[in-house]
Amino acid sequence: MAAPLWDLFCRVIDNHGDLGVCWRLAVDLAERGQRVRLWVDDAAALAWMAPQGHPGVQVLRWQEDALPTPGEVVVEAFGCDPPPAFVAAMRAEQRPPVWLNLEYLSAEPYVERSHGLRSPVMSGPGAGLDKWFFYPGFTPATGGLLREPGRIEALDTCARDAWLAAWGLQARPGERLVSLFCYAGAPVDRLLAALAGTPTLLLTTPGAATAALQGRALPPGLRSLALPWLPQTAYDQLLAVCDLNLVRGEDSFVRAQWAARPFLWQIYVQDDGVHQAKLEAFLQRLRQDQPPALAGAVAQAFRAWNGFAADGLDPLPPLADWQGLTRRWRSRLLTQVDLTTQLLAFVTERR
Repeated sequence: MAAPLWDLFCRVIDNHGDLGVCWRLAVDLAERGQRVRLWVDDAAALAWMAPQGHPGVQVLRWQEDALPTPGEVVVEAFGCDPPPAFVAAMRAEQRPPVWLNLEYLSAEPYVERSHGLRSPVMSGPGAGLDKWFFYPGFTPATGGLLREPGRIEALDTCARDAWLAAWGLQARPGERLVSLFCYAGAPVDRLLAALAGTPTLLLTTPGAATAALQGRALPPGLRSLALPWLPQTAYDQLLAVCDLNLVRGEDSFVRAQWAARPFLWQIYVQDDGVHQAKLEAFLQRLRQDQPPALAGAVAQAFRAWNGFAADGLDPLPPLADWQGLTRRWRSRLLTQVDLTTQLLAFVTERR
């Protein structure tokens, strides 16, 4: 019997983060024997994100009509709403697909309450169908995190000098390595001040991070290099070889946790200010069972990087101690079942 066909719908909202998550999920499903169609309204970023593609993932342009028969599973990423004509076709099936809304990642308490809930569709072309909410998260009561088989082992054996050489880069003797991926408006000046005085190579990603350093005089001991667009695998390796990573959004946030290096997360700013509560919910979990003084210093650095505290970046928490904290945190996360395994079990139960 043929493996189930998954239709995964994605809209590119901001700097390709949603597409990054969806591509990783699509590939992970394909690697586990599933057939996947990824519907996306702007697939341009895949040219650098996944230049080789994947034989088990068919990338299709999002369209509103003339759509094929739905597969056995339909996933709308982050509430993007599949085309009405496609939903109507789902409803017309004798055995409708399992329909899931893959939600955004959060550590807030509502995630545990909402994960796996059924939402009957009461109106529109899908009236009479059920939609299921699938929430990624940091506890066993959630859908877990995307973690491909073998990824941790690959990250832990990644050699710094070899990775740098592969990209035409070289660190100087005694130089620490820091990666910067941020939104516009990040307090980069405060970061540079905190890094000053210790030999540091700062690697900036395309976009806001590289733009933030253009024309700026760097403090003593600090030099910077602008990175090209990196494929996802190469970016994951970058995080694994750096001494400190500045990440943003959701995709790089999760990848930094698997790299188990000191990191600071810049959360996506929301107009109603709820992003602060989202950050604090994560910090509360991160601090659990960690040395109180170190955990407090790391949490304060997170707040300062996000503009919620006047101090905390200078000085930064000691990187050696900080790495111990991130490794303990990763060990805790590794006790959870990964997202794709849970997703497959969830779908099997409902089919």
